[in-house]
Amino acid sequence: MDQLLSMNFGAYVALGFVLYAIHEATHIKNRYIPLVAIVLGIAYAWFQSGEFSPHVLLVGIKYALYGVGTVGTIKFTLEKAENVNNRKDKKSKPK
Repeated sequence: MDQLLSMNFGAYVALGFVLYAIHEATHIKNRYIPLVAIVLGIAYAWFQSGEFSPHVLLVGIKYALYGVGTVGTIKFTLEKAENVNNRKDKKSKPK
């Protein structure tokens, strides 16, 4: 549980929210989200370590994978909540 609440997990969630915001603001196609995630993940890992090395590259790609997974989770959760609200609205409307 400590690892779940650690700073590293916060980086994954933050990257996920940044990717989701970029996706919603720029209407970038879904096929480019992983590429943007890799660039941002590597940039964050580079900033975090202060140097660029193969290890930093792998950590950046790991951040990107978790960030893309977080974006998928956010989108699924929002769509699911929207579908539940739509079903409630349809049931409450009289015919």
